[in-house]
Amino acid sequence: MVLRLLTPKLLLPLVLLLSIWRVRAEDDAPIITEQQFESRPTNLFYFDGTDIVIVEERQRGNVWRSTDAGGQWDLVKDIDGGEAWQVWKHPFDNQIAYVLGQGTTHWITSDQGETWRSFDIGESVISRLDPLRQPLSFHAGDSQKVLLHGIKCEGFVCHEETFYTTDGFQTTHFLRQDTRGCTFADANPLFRVSDQASDDRIFCTVMGIYSPFPSDHRLLVSDDYFDNEEEPALDGDRTVKGIIDVKVNKGFLVAAAKAENTDELALYVTDDANIWHRAEFPENHKLTEKAYTILESTNYSIQMDVMNTSPIASMGVLFSSNSNGTYFTPIVRHTNRNLNGIVDFEKIRDIQGILLVNVVDNWEEVERGTARIRKVKSRISFDDGRTVQPLTIKGGKEELHLHSVTDMSNIGRVYSSAAPGLVMGIGNTGDYLKEYRDGDLYVSDDAGLTWTRALKEAQKYEFGDQGSVLMSIYDEGATSKFSYSTNHGKDWEKVELPRKVQAELLTTTSDSTSLKFVLIAGVRGDPDNEYFAYSIDFEGLHKRKCGKDDFEKWYARLDEQGEPDCLMGQKQYYNRRKPDNDCFVDKEFFDPHPQTETTCTCSKQDFECDYNFVLSEDGTECIEAGPLQVPEGECKSKDATFMGSSGWRLIPGNKCNRKGGDNLDEEVQRPCGDSFKAPASGKVSHEITNFRAKSIRNYFYLEKGSTSKSTGETVVMQTDMDDVYISHDHGKSWEQILEDENIIAIRPHQYNSDRVFFLTGSTKVFYSVNRGAHIDSFDAPTEPALEDRLQPLSFHAGNPDWLIWTGNKCTDGVCHDVAYISEDRGFSWNALLRYVRNCEFVNAGRRESEQLVYCEQHTEEKPDAPLQLVSSDNWFKKSVTHFSDVEKFATMSEFIIVATKDEDDENSLRGHASVDGKTFADALFPPNFKVPVQKAYTVLDSSTHAVFLHVTVGSQKDFEYGSIIKSNSNGTSYVMSIDGVNRDSSGYVDFEKMQGIEGVAIVNTVDNIDAVDKGQQKMLKTMITHNDGAEWALLKAPETNSRGQPIGCDVSTTESCSLHLHGFTERKDGLDTFSSPSAVGLMLATGNVGDHLTLKSEADTFISRDAGITWSSVKDGNYMWGYGDQGSIIVVVEEDEVTDMISYSLDEGKTWVDYKFSDAKMTIDDITSLPSDTSRNFLLWCREEGKAVTVNLDFTGIRSRECQIRDSDYYSWTPKHPSQDDNCLFGHILTYHRKNLDAECFNGPLVKGPYEIAKNCSCVRQDFECDYNYQRASDGSCQLVPGLEPPDHSLVCNDDPERISYFEPTGYRRIPLTTCSQGRELDISSKEHSCPGHEPDFEKEHRGLSGFGLFMVAVFLPALVAGAVGWWVWRNWDGKFGQIRLGDGGGAFDADRPWIQYPVAAVSAIVAIASAIPLLLASMWRSASGLFGGGRRYTTRQSFARGRGDYAVVDPDEDELLGDDDDDEV
Repeated sequence: MVLRLLTPKLLLPLVLLLSIWRVRAEDDAPIITEQQFESRPTNLFYFDGTDIVIVEERQRGNVWRSTDAGGQWDLVKDIDGGEAWQVWKHPFDNQIAYVLGQGTTHWITSDQGETWRSFDIGESVISRLDPLRQPLSFHAGDSQKVLLHGIKCEGFVCHEETFYTTDGFQTTHFLRQDTRGCTFADANPLFRVSDQASDDRIFCTVMGIYSPFPSDHRLLVSDDYFDNEEEPALDGDRTVKGIIDVKVNKGFLVAAAKAENTDELALYVTDDANIWHRAEFPENHKLTEKAYTILESTNYSIQMDVMNTSPIASMGVLFSSNSNGTYFTPIVRHTNRNLNGIVDFEKIRDIQGILLVNVVDNWEEVERGTARIRKVKSRISFDDGRTVQPLTIKGGKEELHLHSVTDMSNIGRVYSSAAPGLVMGIGNTGDYLKEYRDGDLYVSDDAGLTWTRALKEAQKYEFGDQGSVLMSIYDEGATSKFSYSTNHGKDWEKVELPRKVQAELLTTTSDSTSLKFVLIAGVRGDPDNEYFAYSIDFEGLHKRKCGKDDFEKWYARLDEQGEPDCLMGQKQYYNRRKPDNDCFVDKEFFDPHPQTETTCTCSKQDFECDYNFVLSEDGTECIEAGPLQVPEGECKSKDATFMGSSGWRLIPGNKCNRKGGDNLDEEVQRPCGDSFKAPASGKVSHEITNFRAKSIRNYFYLEKGSTSKSTGETVVMQTDMDDVYISHDHGKSWEQILEDENIIAIRPHQYNSDRVFFLTGSTKVFYSVNRGAHIDSFDAPTEPALEDRLQPLSFHAGNPDWLIWTGNKCTDGVCHDVAYISEDRGFSWNALLRYVRNCEFVNAGRRESEQLVYCEQHTEEKPDAPLQLVSSDNWFKKSVTHFSDVEKFATMSEFIIVATKDEDDENSLRGHASVDGKTFADALFPPNFKVPVQKAYTVLDSSTHAVFLHVTVGSQKDFEYGSIIKSNSNGTSYVMSIDGVNRDSSGYVDFEKMQGIEGVAIVNTVDNIDAVDKGQQKMLKTMITHNDGAEWALLKAPETNSRGQPIGCDVSTTESCSLHLHGFTERKDGLDTFSSPSAVGLMLATGNVGDHLTLKSEADTFISRDAGITWSSVKDGNYMWGYGDQGSIIVVVEEDEVTDMISYSLDEGKTWVDYKFSDAKMTIDDITSLPSDTSRNFLLWCREEGKAVTVNLDFTGIRSRECQIRDSDYYSWTPKHPSQDDNCLFGHILTYHRKNLDAECFNGPLVKGPYEIAKNCSCVRQDFECDYNYQRASDGSCQLVPGLEPPDHSLVCNDDPERISYFEPTGYRRIPLTTCSQGRELDISSKEHSCPGHEPDFEKEHRGLSGFGLFMVAVFLPALVAGAVGWWVWRNWDGKFGQIRLGDGGGAFDADRPWIQYPVAAVSAIVAIASAIPLLLASMWRSASGLFGGGRRYTTRQSFARGRGDYAVVDPDEDELLGDDDDDEV
């Protein structure tokens, strides 16, 4: 074939290096036009119904436009050169497209790209925090209405925010801040918004109240662009926290929610944007994060693939929902997926019911990890997946297997287009799918029923002129030819290209009606690649236009006799060009539609199995696979019956005629049987279990997440005989597991309560990912290093399958510890580092550092050498050494804390801290705080983004005490909070933060310090703070005891008559806390009223219902307690007494009922319930006659009705500060739901709070604490310490290079938690100065921005976000009620006391926010007692789900410090 080379036409200056060639055959050949680009063209799209094409050069920031389907390209000149970042086509208006810029300026076209108009969104830029989140959201009914998602950074803090326009960005308006994605309800033409909702209804996922983390995200809805907003009820009458995404999928709006400490998700669905339902899946299937994919659905149901294997195996189950999207049934099993959640699934376009899916044939081997090769097979369905069959070669029996979505090589659909019935794919015949390069091009012209091989080798392919033209190009390397066929792939012609290229993209108009194709290709060169765009126009074939006789009636389905058959209840046909007629349809931009000839009578093929039913092996019936849905009001007795599902349902979207047909889905009479739920008896019940062991060594709760629909409450425990038991009903019944295995320890996953690991003395490790329902195993690379008391397993917060194993490896009798990494839950391991003592994931949830690992490693890999601290963010392919002589490191909240030996005094420690994992800094004590210490300090808490540090002052053994100092919001300076705080010889401190309420903490202080220094017994007083340690006060005593008698002293004189409580240092379990995370405002404690704390054996039991402001005596004597049903049930039992009785209260301790649980008296070691305190079951851990006993207490029979938030079952409660007249606390009033005490109902699912910010408040004195170098005077004011200078506030300019100004010190600084505004701004002086280098900016801003405004931009907002971060991490930290202890040398407290030169402190958190927002995290998770012995007797609350929660100890002589193992302690 002879080709002509036409003269190039110069379009632009030569510097752009663009050129055009037009190539054409002598006669009847496609016209080829070539144009070169400087960089790879990407994101190509057509304006629907036109030949206008847009493409971008992402690398150069340019946009190009062609008006003739790629024949000639012009640079869009209205867009600033190099500023384009991303091009978006409007999905519902073929006139509109958008170019999003690199900065704050963006562009819109309303005339298909001919002209572009700029617009901006203030200081925001397009958010790129989540690459899967689309920056634009569209309104299906009005193309002028668009939502745009941006991010605005002020200093080092960034906020995501959303904007909207109602006039096509002629004007742009602010919608809402702290959004995580927004969508119009009317975001798809198939979605029908309820008459009760506005057409402008918008749903947004937003940050939680003072928490930026996903578990607290909320879904908000507004009909007036968020002038007003509300949180919709998704689950009955309850709102749902943890919303991570909301999307419109055809006729459905779907919201996904994730709970804490689990990867299990819940889906909520609405088909009218008003009424929501939870999506229900069969019992043996659950949704997990990163393991479900919503697929291309029908107009009548949602289709979703759910992974049911490990990510490495990557197989799933394809589900289809009923017509309202709430009940899902499995239709195809063992679907092929990849690690990114892409599923080999595609529907044939425009033909109802036909889909292609790839399944894994050797799924059992793949799941076990023993498969040599993944045997993938292709299947086709003609009834929306209910039944599938092989793909077959026309005229033969060979099976065909095709590459699908997981192996895409082009854009658009993989197989089909708008060309009726024509399907193409790359694959092979045989037993299973081979590699892509081993595939050939196959064509089907009967919608996939039969196939023929069209061309050898893998090809890129496309459809044109409604299937009259099929085009392909070689796709296994470079080529200089392409091929085409005009008779449905029977015969092919080859055409030469101007040069040899590698095809990257082949496309045409979306309706496949055009005769023009666009090919993007490249030439691999050295040093640069070249890229070309080709326009290939088949008008050059000069074929005639088809007439009426050139078309045939093509049916979508034929029966075995070749007659039209029913498909989804109808016989459908298309008018399609006859394959061998030599003509072109030549009807551009006309999308062919199917015609319905007749509606078929319903038959069995029109039905599928209903929810919780599966098809029998012979395929004749649907049998029960789970509990049946019982209509409300039915099954009032066990012998009753109800009308229920037959097991069948009509396939959603099927339009068969029921009249005279098989109506398999008619309801049938079913027995109630197990579906019967007995009414509440009004009584408590119990179950006693005796064990052969003497005692229980360890036990852990594996609590299901709030998104789980399972009803079990799982506990695992191990006896002193190493027997392991599991209970799925909260201890009513126990099953011994792993009987023949030598289990030496149980390790619950730190961050995922569904997972638990059982360690043996060998390399074998058993584990469960579903709370013990199924147990698997893997082989660790070494045996665990038991002698070092290391934690062999370290867990990752964001990727639950990532594990670090630390074990002992010996060579020629020389042993050392080696750390290994697994990214597939132990299936494979790679060595990380040798000669380590400990390795941990750090900041695991931060996207840019999720591989960050810290290790303590012996220097020069010598076992006796000092430890160095090293880190790596790429599994130690490269590493950084931070410190060379380390005692220990720990993480707590956002801080990484390191203790090293002081270079000037090897007997003393020096502290360092970091919040970004890269930069460490020292910090100093208050200059007037000169304390002789013995290397002993304890990090108590940093949940409010301020470190509370206990520094030991008195270190004489058994007479220890110290001072608590508190850092500022960036951790760089400390001020005194309270002195004389009690601690014990192990470093534990009487300090406890209240759960669920901001800023409340309780300590015990030593009142007779001088006498204690001389060896006299401590006299302790209890004090409380309501503003995060800025002010402390004694506890107000109740006026009467539990019997209503006067308390015995004058409660108005608090110094001699106050309440004192037994604290952390006296507990059997440090996690038996005063408060509960779900019982908001409640505190229980034991203690006494008087001038100091007396013996615990003399204590009584007290309760507070208002976060510690007032207290009531509820029981005479010393009791242990447990919360249930979010505080609506309180159970107490006498401590250290043999008993057969417990007492319980259903009204927050106002009245009590005794309950006898045994005929024999027992010793009660502990009382526990779920970590969230939401259960109505409790467990007593007992001993009777030298044997271990458990007693389950079941309170579910007390009440049968679940409380309703919208009824009068709840009231709004707000915490307050006792010295303030209003309820303002930290600058705001938060509102919580609390159950009315007289409501005869149970709470049920967690009522998570706070649910509302009732008010933002003006600043008052309680919002401030004393600044560095200042101390609190007797009148409450902050005064400069004599002899000291005020701090240098200009240093903040060094920390924040973007900062414009700073204020001179006033003696006050804001409490990091406060959000107050205006009022008494005690930290802002009238003297404001410019930061160096910002004088012009200062002058400009000073004219237009108040001092408060500057404060908001530069200080307050970073502190608020960082405070929320700390609060979240504290709430999720396994050891949040313990304390990280660093120090205590020697194992004894010597008389000579070396000085601590620097306390543990932290580098500025504000600096780190630039890279950390919104995912600062990580928390300390190591026990002072180690994994295999020592420490506290029992573990409760959060530790049940995630492991032990005691202190981390930094000491050169741990063995002495930890103490010897004791048979009575575990």
